Amino acid sequence: MLTLYSYPPLFGVADNNGYGLKVFAFLKLARVPFRHEHIFDASKAPRQQLPYIVDGDDTVGDSETILRYVTEKYGVTLDAALTPAQRTTDLLVTRTLDDLYWVMSYSRWKDERYWPKFRDALKREHPDLTDDGLMKAREFNAQRYHYQGIGRFEPDAAMARGLADLAALANLISRQGYVHGNTPTSIDAGIYGFVANIYFYDIDTPLKAFVVAHNALAQHCRAIHAAVAGVA
Repeated sequence: MLTLYSYPPLFGVADNNGYGLKVFAFLKLARVPFRHEHIFDASKAPRQQLPYIVDGDDTVGDSETILRYVTEKYGVTLDAALTPAQRTTDLLVTRTLDDLYWVMSYSRWKDERYWPKFRDALKREHPDLTDDGLMKAREFNAQRYHYQGIGRFEPDAAMARGLADLAALANLISRQGYVHGNTPTSIDAGIYGFVANIYFYDIDTPLKAFVVAHNALAQHCRAIHAAVAGVA
């Protein structure tokens, strides 16, 4: 059976990282059977990044590559009816989520207003995590932010970037339940992966305040959350 390796859960969300939760939701919506193994150390993962999957002799990393692999191997039809224009929209949304990821990560690991709450939540739900291990993870992320670019922003400027990303997502799904109609597709799993890691967290960031204030975005998150929870 296919095995998904991703970060541990937090605040009732199956993965505290948007990319891992995106893959989790996709597999659930596609009804592909899998085992879910939670790990914190990504040193043995492809490119030292989570999530990744092991499927027989195949090991696949990168969330988008995983979705393509599973779609082709298991005949997943979630996106089969999408038009070229809709697939272009999916690409643009995926890139927006990539941008939002860095703001979310920055707010957790670097922003002093929210780091203590994130650290304490991790330690509370995963007592095997040590202070030393968390500080090493924090230092590692600080290096990533510097080279990626978000680390050069002041906290409020970084947050403003994330709010602009969320506003684009809110506009996209404001008139219907899902991005492309009445049933979810893979891009809905992607949006859920990131928005759930904001909406369900007991950490009152401006990002969470935005999602709570935009009912269509919050409802989309709740709907996918309920759907993946109800799939065995």
